[in-house]
Amino acid sequence: MVSGVKKSVLVVEDDPSLVELLRYNLEREGFGVSVENDGEGGGLAIIERDFDAVILDWMMPNMSGIDLVRQIRQLDQKRDTPVIMLTARGEEEDRVQGLESGADDYVVKPFSPKELIARLRALLRRSTSGITSGILKYANIEMDIETHKVRRNGVPIHLSPREFGLLQTLIEKPGLVRSREHLLNIVWGHDVYVEDRTVDVHIRRLRKALKQDGQPDLIRTVRGAGYALDIDRD
Repeated sequence: MVSGVKKSVLVVEDDPSLVELLRYNLEREGFGVSVENDGEGGGLAIIERDFDAVILDWMMPNMSGIDLVRQIRQLDQKRDTPVIMLTARGEEEDRVQGLESGADDYVVKPFSPKELIARLRALLRRSTSGITSGILKYANIEMDIETHKVRRNGVPIHLSPREFGLLQTLIEKPGLVRSREHLLNIVWGHDVYVEDRTVDVHIRRLRKALKQDGQPDLIRTVRGAGYALDIDRD
């Protein structure tokens, strides 16, 4: 990990052995780790302090991980915080529910700490990426890459880091069809295995965010090929 200020990670997990596994591996890789053992404690910690990322369990006392990530997405100053959800529920419907609730990534137990940290790093790279700087514009959408803010018709649009990365990739070359594989490599990274369905879930969330206030859908789905940002729609 690059030397400098430690990235802070909040772990919200009620299994003591898993907490210690996560703490040990994260601290060994240079992360600062805070721990809460239930959803309510995690929610209060997120309100009171700033974290670069959150790793939380689906099944917890007092408040589920699903409810907690939804709460995070409703907080104006914290809604863009990257969230990875841990769970023993590996069915496709469960993974989709976790992602649609607002999680940026989803890791099924048992998992490799090495893979989890790779996913975390990829998520943090995207949320703090400085590869492109300045303002990107398309139609009535404006993206400020440096401040990580998006507006449509001057109205703020709140996006998660994954959604922001997808929009940035599409808006950099409007009209160009980006395959799911390309989007996975750019937004999630080459060193992380993610299913193609994950892209579809995040594109659906991005569409919903951009279409608020009755705005037309600018994301075109090309069956068997991928997605593009287009004004002219069939």
